[in-house]
Amino acid sequence: MAKGLRKYLEKAERDWRRGFGQDITGDLERRQSFWHYNWLDHAHWRRFLHNQAEIAPGIFRSNQPTLRRLRNLQRRHGLKTVVNLRGKDVFAHYLFLKENCERLGLDLIDVKMRATRAPLVSQIEELIAALEVAERPLLLHCKSGADRTGMASVIYMHLHEGVPISEAKRHLSFRHLHIRRSSAGILDYFLDLYEYHHLQTGIGLLEWVRTGYDPEALTAGFRNGCPIPCPPVPKG
Repeated sequence: MAKGLRKYLEKAERDWRRGFGQDITGDLERRQSFWHYNWLDHAHWRRFLHNQAEIAPGIFRSNQPTLRRLRNLQRRHGLKTVVNLRGKDVFAHYLFLKENCERLGLDLIDVKMRATRAPLVSQIEELIAALEVAERPLLLHCKSGADRTGMASVIYMHLHEGVPISEAKRHLSFRHLHIRRSSAGILDYFLDLYEYHHLQTGIGLLEWVRTGYDPEALTAGFRNGCPIPCPPVPKG
């Protein structure tokens, strides 16, 4: 009975969270969405905790930025592009972000990454393509600026700055609030596996993702504590 009640309450909470915060056009809807954005998406904390850094000239990372932070980056550094690693959404955090970018004339590129699950091949391809076309200076961000942003920072530094993957991986670290010994550690496992095959064969990231990477096998290896180089290189 207690288990059933817990499931009922969890579902009721999810339904409540998803029951508003999807409209910023009318006065009432905008106030409700602003409350959703501040308290359910934790934007009130992000006004004080930015998790922001410049990882290369004109390349910034942070948690989801406020209008004020976007304006400051634009004024001080000439910010041109925002790469949103949370992807498109119907809720307030995305609606306000899109509105802020339009207000400031910033390009917004949406790439949906995952913090606690193995990245899909299509997601890595989309991220690499976005980094190729995004006009600099640019900002990479997710919700907290820790996991997805860390992963994107590693990939940027490795592919565009020529930083060895072993060194680039420092951008996915506790310094930026990423915790390896958590479910987000699957991102470290992904990078460790790529590093192993890259050092063994010289294979590039995109080629490896397309020919030697299996998200399901990687997930199983991570959950079972399988040491690198498990899972195997080829898909079949």
